[in-house]
Amino acid sequence: MYALKTQEVGASVAASEDEPLVGSNRMEILLFTLGTGETFGINVFKVREVSDTPFVTRAPNMPHGVEGLISLRGNVIPVLSLASILGIGGAEDRTGTMMVTEYSKRTLGFLVESVDRIVRVDWERVRAADNVSSGAQGFITALTELPDGKLVSILDVESVLSHTFGDAVIGPINPIDGGHELNVFFVDDSTVARRKITEVLDKLGVKHKYAVNGAEAWQRLEGMANQARQTGRRVCDELDLILVDVEMPEMDGYVLTSKIKADARFKDVPVAMHSSLSSAANRDMGKQVGVDAYVAKFDADVLADTLRPLLMKNHRPNGQ
Repeated sequence: MYALKTQEVGASVAASEDEPLVGSNRMEILLFTLGTGETFGINVFKVREVSDTPFVTRAPNMPHGVEGLISLRGNVIPVLSLASILGIGGAEDRTGTMMVTEYSKRTLGFLVESVDRIVRVDWERVRAADNVSSGAQGFITALTELPDGKLVSILDVESVLSHTFGDAVIGPINPIDGGHELNVFFVDDSTVARRKITEVLDKLGVKHKYAVNGAEAWQRLEGMANQARQTGRRVCDELDLILVDVEMPEMDGYVLTSKIKADARFKDVPVAMHSSLSSAANRDMGKQVGVDAYVAKFDADVLADTLRPLLMKNHRPNGQ
């Protein structure tokens, strides 16, 4: 294996512009190792650069797994040992390479043994990591198999962030007047994200259901549409908003949104995209498939403020 240089990560992302990922149900992942023989992967859109591990300044009272701090182009960022966080022994010998990640409005350095290459995978070949036997189970969101038969464990970076720094306390959120009459359907493969979304929706006072991947979400949405037709009602009479994640096993959020927007049965149901991929490029990709709003993970107030006008647009509480 070899260490990818910063420019190689950027070049791969730029190359993807010539072969758009939107609507293809594919993603690019950067493969890396932690010295155990296992291969891990992270969405390349979350990796800003890769380099040899720089000098890391130790700091007192750091959370478990945080090796210290570095100054990167004028910004001080924490540096995490993924081997330590995932519970892999001998972590100090497995930190020769640093990936600078950017997601959920945070910039973090991830120390790994080495990185290999960037590969493009079909979301249809990605499966939820329900039966992972590794000690890293809680931090793996999905598994996929490469053409050569190698299994890749895809890192749940949201769980890494939550486990290391804790979840921000969600403060008061004003409930929507008559919110108990509103119905939200959301889909996210991350347990951490589903927990946070649920808390926001509960504070808004709206009813909600969820799915754990895009394929399941589409199956359930079609079921709702068929049931509405059988009762002579419209889907928008039963469902007021759909909230979708981007990265999901089997079917990603772009394909799911495209299906929803192309189906006349969902014509008056707004779709909001909620993702830790918060760059302008990802927002543009959301616009291409017709989302009504794009909100970055995770700021409870921003999520609530984004959903509120979409939910209230056609809502008349108490029969007004």
